[in-house]
Amino acid sequence: MPFSQFHPLRRHPRTGEPYIRLPSPFEQIIVTPPRREDVPHIVTILNDYPVKRWIDGLPFPYLDLHAEDWVAQTKERSDTILHELRKAEEEHPYGPPVAVSGCPVTCLRWTNDDGTEDYLGAIEFSRCNFPDVRDRKEQERLTWRNESRRTGDPEIVWCIGYYLTPSLHGRGIMSCALHTLMYTWAIPRMGARRMRAETIIGNRGSIRVLEKLEFRICDTVKIRRMTNWISGKRGKDV
Repeated sequence: MPFSQFHPLRRHPRTGEPYIRLPSPFEQIIVTPPRREDVPHIVTILNDYPVKRWIDGLPFPYLDLHAEDWVAQTKERSDTILHELRKAEEEHPYGPPVAVSGCPVTCLRWTNDDGTEDYLGAIEFSRCNFPDVRDRKEQERLTWRNESRRTGDPEIVWCIGYYLTPSLHGRGIMSCALHTLMYTWAIPRMGARRMRAETIIGNRGSIRVLEKLEFRICDTVKIRRMTNWISGKRGKDV
């Protein structure tokens, strides 16, 4: 097989998008960039209590305009990464693989036999802004240093965020998807060597996902936040 800077991305036969297919037993699931038609599905999932209760910082209610902004920003990042890959293909057609600034695919989709696809959730890799650091100046210093590192620098600290439609929780799908993106893209193509994730205290499902990938709990920080979940304001520990 000839070398390609786009490997292991495939080209979607209907939309032309890049995608990565999950391995067995989840080979009917692909990961692609976001689409505008995802908006109502994103809104439904992120307003569902089994998902919303474990994601810190999301507005509630989560509205179409919030999803539209996320889709637009995430699609723009994906296009930027694809541009980096096209440039690398022109300048280094025979290799080696060139490090890029992120992962161009984020959205999990179930592919049906009739060619339709169902939106399931998302995975994002972003440069960490150290939300657990309580000292504001220290947080800003760490974030600035992390953002200033060159693409591919193994010292970049990456944060992972993810969610999945509640009807599919507990089936191993997110563990498989995250493992696939980490080992086929984030590590070999982004140069990622330092990854972290934050979970809200009590989120056993998310902790199990991370433990399967050999993450370990490094610290527990209690921060009292105010939310507008349900009818009144209430706090939660993150």
